[in-house]
Amino acid sequence: MTTVPESRAASTGERHMLLDPGMDLTLRPMRYPHFFDRFKDAIRNTWTVEEVDLHSDLADLARLSPAEQHLVSRLVAFFATGDTIVANNLVLNLYQHVNSPEGRLYLSRQLFEEAVHVQFYLNLLDTYVPDEKERFAAFAAIENIPSIRRKAEFCFRWIDSVFALRELRTREDRRAFLLNLVCFAACIEGLFFYGAFAYVYFLRSRGLLNGLASGTNWVFRDESMHMAFAFDVVETVRREEPDLFDDEMTRQVREMLAEAVECEAQFAEDLLEQGVSGLSLAEMRQYLQHVADRRLAQLGIAPLYGSTNPFPFMDLQDVQELSNFFERRVSAYQVGVTGSVTFDDDF
Repeated sequence: MTTVPESRAASTGERHMLLDPGMDLTLRPMRYPHFFDRFKDAIRNTWTVEEVDLHSDLADLARLSPAEQHLVSRLVAFFATGDTIVANNLVLNLYQHVNSPEGRLYLSRQLFEEAVHVQFYLNLLDTYVPDEKERFAAFAAIENIPSIRRKAEFCFRWIDSVFALRELRTREDRRAFLLNLVCFAACIEGLFFYGAFAYVYFLRSRGLLNGLASGTNWVFRDESMHMAFAFDVVETVRREEPDLFDDEMTRQVREMLAEAVECEAQFAEDLLEQGVSGLSLAEMRQYLQHVADRRLAQLGIAPLYGSTNPFPFMDLQDVQELSNFFERRVSAYQVGVTGSVTFDDDF
């Protein structure tokens, strides 16, 4: 079936929607200018790995307790492959189906950011783990560490769920694509990564690993913007094809978030199994439930847990302005800008 180009669709009066098969190339007139705004915001948030001094953490690493060393070791192992999985899904499943040149501009930028994150975590391992064999083991964590393998299997299952789709022709195809998008935005970038950030900021609240925390600030902002774009796509499709968002879709999303919480809770059990002073498994599970409820709220779905944020240290980090991130344009993100503000409960 021949794809109708944008110009022909306009002249014939045919309806043209974001998930329609094809590869529109025309940027004028823009059909989705808010996607282009996201792209420009991301450009203003440019950073490089060389700006992050991880060597300042070496003295802290030497004085961590065995339980804290275990936590950091597991965290670094997760970081080693997490962003690579996200980048693979972006290339294999997202880019070909978002039929908007403005949207593809943003996805191209996101792919660059994922590559920067991979470089950052490569530097992290090279700095934190001087032994070559230990570094190789960290990169093989999805094969050797059960709690990380479970998270990876969750990711791969959702990658595979739409991998064979070359075009979104049917209602079922489009729903499958939306579920993949929601999974990677809300569950992986929005829950798995946010759980990891919480451990980093917990250590920073104790005056430890400030280099890692400063780099995490940049990664956090990128991930927040990735989620914001993905939720923009979801809302755009909701306006164009509201019949896709029925009770069955709601049920599937809630089940997906609940499974993601359990995956991340198992990871928390692994990280905290030796007893980290000041950070309990019960608090971490509560935090994960709180974040899951926030993701559901952003998707217009009722919460699962009703949990509050148990971590006051999450409101006290030295980061760029993030208040009401999902309700406004991110004009505060600029290359080289510094400042201190607080998180709101979107975190």
